[in-house]
Amino acid sequence: MSATPVTPAPRRDAAAPHAVAGEWHRSRPPWGDGFEALLRQDPELGGLLLGEAERQADGLQLIAAENFTSPAVLAALGSPLANKYAEGYPGARHHGGCELVDLTERIATDRAKALFGAEHANVQPHSGSAAVLAAYVALLRPGDTVLAMGLPHGGHLTHGSPANFSGRWFDFVGYGVRRDTGLIDYDDVRALAREHRPKAVVCGSISYSRHPDYAAFRDIADELGAYLIADAAHPIGLIAGGAAPSPVPYADVVCATTHKVLRGPRGGLILCNAELAGRVDRAVFPFTQGGAQMHTVAAKAVAFGEAATPAFTAYAHQVVANARALAAALAAEGLTVTTGGTDTHMMTVDVSRLALDAATARGRLAAAGITLDTCGLPYGVGPTAHGLRLGTAAVTTQGMGEAEMVRIVRLMATALREGVTEQGLRGVRSEVRELVSSFPVYPA
Repeated sequence: MSATPVTPAPRRDAAAPHAVAGEWHRSRPPWGDGFEALLRQDPELGGLLLGEAERQADGLQLIAAENFTSPAVLAALGSPLANKYAEGYPGARHHGGCELVDLTERIATDRAKALFGAEHANVQPHSGSAAVLAAYVALLRPGDTVLAMGLPHGGHLTHGSPANFSGRWFDFVGYGVRRDTGLIDYDDVRALAREHRPKAVVCGSISYSRHPDYAAFRDIADELGAYLIADAAHPIGLIAGGAAPSPVPYADVVCATTHKVLRGPRGGLILCNAELAGRVDRAVFPFTQGGAQMHTVAAKAVAFGEAATPAFTAYAHQVVANARALAAALAAEGLTVTTGGTDTHMMTVDVSRLALDAATARGRLAAAGITLDTCGLPYGVGPTAHGLRLGTAAVTTQGMGEAEMVRIVRLMATALREGVTEQGLRGVRSEVRELVSSFPVYPA
């Protein structure tokens, strides 16, 4: 599959290091009076929170599923809406005093619909997994067959893991990627669909670094009369910023998270057409959840508003440009990047050429102040069963560009090759601190 061309955002200059991240990133740190009160009242817990803030600011955060929210999002999360119980939907709550939270949720849903061009949005799911659960409840019955990306090839736990509700309630069939290219084999997906006649087809992955062909998935689903569910938890922020194709015109239901590249609070989101709106809403409440977390709903509304700005569009494109620069630099260091590169914010990397397994590599990088994940690699065995998964959303929020991605890879390569020595790790750790000090998470 060919990459979708994107236009990188204008390169930042030395006088405006955080321009690509948006104006909010020049504001004061978001730790206000409430945090100071917590430190005084509960120094044990407050100290842990302060330590976590320092950890995030003191190293390179390359976990593909993480990002830094704006101070406005954090303010909404710590708002009086955290006190309000709001079971139900606007205009039909089970508790009194919901007039203002009703307006808040309507703003969130209206912004989500406008941002993604969807007929209906449900902003109440507590997580991406909760959104997927609601989608299954709305469209399926226990025992139905579902075709989704197999877990060894990048499928999520909600795509049929036997340890998850999905694997216990439904009969999942897994499709995968080609051994030679690492790309989805759509002929194989169609053949599996014809053989197993699924009630729903799921497209989406936690580690696939190329854009799914939503039109091809729609065609396969239509041939069988199946529903198409897009799990867009990872690319939804890129979709919002116009840096990735949207599944909304093709899928019956789109499930997503509001953190990751979208840069909102931790939570879930469901988009669907008007015909399925009632079924989706009933699947969220009252079937799978009780009261909505209205402080999180408000924070989602803030994030949707931020994502509708030109600054976020520039940010999303820069995330992709940075990811491509990072992948190219990793390949230049002799590491194997699956699919040969990336179209998105993330990539997976085989480190076995360095005579390392993924867990050892992650440990060396963590000791050097570089935080990322491990994940399974398709067709991998032994030392190649797992690789590293990393992404560029957080470092791009900090204002870093392609030049910094090359520098990050040089630091990673040094840590991986010299990590057996304490002196080597100390040297990389020092350089990591020097780099992030020029790109503070929340500049004063």
